[in-house]
Amino acid sequence: MSRKIKYSYDLKLSSVKSFIEDHQPARIIANQSGVPLRMLYRWIFRYRHLGAQGLESKQNDSYSPEFKRKVLRAIEKHGLSLPQACVKFSLGSDAMIINWQRKFKEFGIDGLANKPKGSKRMEKPKYAKKLKFKHPLTREQELLLELQSLRAENALLKKLQALIQAEEEANKRKPFKN
Repeated sequence: MSRKIKYSYDLKLSSVKSFIEDHQPARIIANQSGVPLRMLYRWIFRYRHLGAQGLESKQNDSYSPEFKRKVLRAIEKHGLSLPQACVKFSLGSDAMIINWQRKFKEFGIDGLANKPKGSKRMEKPKYAKKLKFKHPLTREQELLLELQSLRAENALLKKLQALIQAEEEANKRKPFKN
């Protein structure tokens, strides 16, 4: 799986201007800036159609399912290429459209719905919920509950310490490699 590289706006703009204004060959610009040639051509295409604003990152934009469907319809109806659709609808990348096409084909309009980003909030385990008592606790009962909690915490820390010691001993037994 390839890792997505983020290129700065300044790098994009200077590379495109080197090609358009200085008439440098695209292959040389790509090699000097460490950018794939195909990526440089995308930037040039976007710059010619949208100007410098077309080079700005649109990574965190969120689009409605209706907008996504509109883009997919336009591609079907007008036979737009992915870069043309990106320019026409001011989208960040054609990979985004490919993803929408795949999800629409697999799940229909529901596949285009925006999913919440990030990890879900973990629910507290049942045992972590506070105990509710009908009557207020006496001082002695409060102290007993605190003692029980501290004993559990102490036992956990002892187990953790034992695990750390066991790991250290295992590391000592391993032969050293150069």
